[in-house]
Amino acid sequence: MNEYIGHPSQLYGIEEHRLVGGKGDGMRLYEINNGKGIEMTVTPDRNGDISRLRFKGFNMSYMSPCGYVAPAYYDRLGTKWLKSFTAGYLTTCGLDGVGGPVVDEGEEVPFHGSIASIPCEHAYFCEEGDDLVVHTLTRDETIFGRKMVLERKIAVSTKENVFTVTDKITNNADTTAPFEILYHMNMGYPLLDEDSIITIPSSDVKPRNEHAAEDIANWMHMEKPQALYEERCYYHSFADGKGMARICQPKLNTTLTITFDADKLDSFVEWKMMGQRDYVLGLECGNCTPDGRDLMRKSGKLKFLAPGESITYKVTVTLE
Repeated sequence: MNEYIGHPSQLYGIEEHRLVGGKGDGMRLYEINNGKGIEMTVTPDRNGDISRLRFKGFNMSYMSPCGYVAPAYYDRLGTKWLKSFTAGYLTTCGLDGVGGPVVDEGEEVPFHGSIASIPCEHAYFCEEGDDLVVHTLTRDETIFGRKMVLERKIAVSTKENVFTVTDKITNNADTTAPFEILYHMNMGYPLLDEDSIITIPSSDVKPRNEHAAEDIANWMHMEKPQALYEERCYYHSFADGKGMARICQPKLNTTLTITFDADKLDSFVEWKMMGQRDYVLGLECGNCTPDGRDLMRKSGKLKFLAPGESITYKVTVTLE
């Protein structure tokens, strides 16, 4: 008991809100404040993804021009996924596929998968020790087809400025099934600008295409917003299994660091997009590259889960 306060929310806590108006009308939001500087918004109507991240009053994440878009507006045809791509700090790509829309062994796989547009079937928040915790469960299941379940735990420390995202993915079908996941984490202004310092201690860096290859020497350098900028993607590898990416903003004296097990999440994508209003840096760990499930299958890198099998991934974010 703290004799100085009337309600725990004076120090930290989680509150549930709902949006009113626009395409996000009715969406639930979990607003988290750890009392140390982290303010986060989790969206249980969009797979428990993280739509906003602030640190000590400054924005860390990118919000696309779409803004909040409820799942009812999701369109899986072609690239229309982009019309509901809020981005936010975290959009989960998968589980049916990651990358452009493709046909893989007769299955039409939508752009970046559909999991981020599925409302959680079950979601709640609580305190667990020194952590503020959100639990969600999302079912990516269909009759006569794939039956994947994603159980998520987001734990935000009240003792230090650290949070973790832990996902357990289970195949509930009676056949072995492919699955992909990419943690599409999006850095935005004012954390991101031309003065940001990017550190990715990878053992190898490869461009996604010829356009990216033309400027590979500057993969770590950010620029001012540019008209008609064409995105550049770079694939990073980590030899020791210790995945890490860091962005530092000297003007804010702020650093954001992402760490993960690079043996399990064995692909890391740097998405450099320096466009006007489309100004974002994606630091994205996953179990695949965004080249399409068909190409991952051909390369022998596509992951599978047997009936009843589960796998757990964990990503840690530290703010200083």
